[in-house]
Amino acid sequence: MKFIHLTDTHVIGGDRLLYGANPARRLARAVDSINAEHGNAAFVMLTGDMTHWGDPEAYAAFRAQISRLAMPVHLMVGNHDDTAAFATHFPDVPRDDNGFVQYAFDTPHGHAICLDTKQPGTHAGGYCAARREWLAAELARATGPVLLFMHHPPFPVGIKGMDEIMLQDAEAFHQVIAPHKSRIRHLFFGHLHRAVFGNWRGISFSCMRGLNHQVAFDLTPDRTDIPGNLEAPAYGVALVNEETVAVHLHDFTDDSPRFSLQAPEGMDPVLYQLSLRHSGLQEP
Repeated sequence: MKFIHLTDTHVIGGDRLLYGANPARRLARAVDSINAEHGNAAFVMLTGDMTHWGDPEAYAAFRAQISRLAMPVHLMVGNHDDTAAFATHFPDVPRDDNGFVQYAFDTPHGHAICLDTKQPGTHAGGYCAARREWLAAELARATGPVLLFMHHPPFPVGIKGMDEIMLQDAEAFHQVIAPHKSRIRHLFFGHLHRAVFGNWRGISFSCMRGLNHQVAFDLTPDRTDIPGNLEAPAYGVALVNEETVAVHLHDFTDDSPRFSLQAPEGMDPVLYQLSLRHSGLQEP
């Protein structure tokens, strides 16, 4: 099974710029890339922050692009989203009995569970008792392997400003998933605007870059702001089978030269290297 992990699109309305980049245009390029290069993906999972300010105009611009995808799309809310405005433009996205945008669906290689970690009034994540009760019931119902999706990471990653707005109910959240840890195949999240991979208490995880702006890599422990930059956007390509979850980061706007690392059959490897040099290929 192949699926796409897209996150933090931060679309704004009016075809305007955000931090010097155009989020709607970048989303359009991502959609074009996914359709052209990964049209056989089972679905696209978007782990929150669809818009930057959560206004109706932004959701309309977001919908105009995301609706062009050739495969099913599963949407989740993040701290920059407005749940009410989102519901107006995407009324069919499932919710739990308490109105939180969280739901689950089956895939050939695991039960996908999508969580709502938005906490109104703050950019930090929250996962209250009502949401934890829903998750506990969903994990109990899913007897097989699980793929877990959320916006906020439930642990620090060393970037001070982002660690301060991680999931605030991390310990309570872990208590819910701990009895099922052996069945949780992977945890996918966004929020960090960086590619981060690792393992949290025995659970492998991955995070993708955003589409518009990124959080700059800065591990300074006493920094008081969140550093940003305009590193290239990217999305994740997850390949899942019975034995493996492999997650690739795809720099879909990369236009650097491509070439074979192997000389054509019968050609001397040194001559092949010289031919690449003469073709104009050189280190940027």
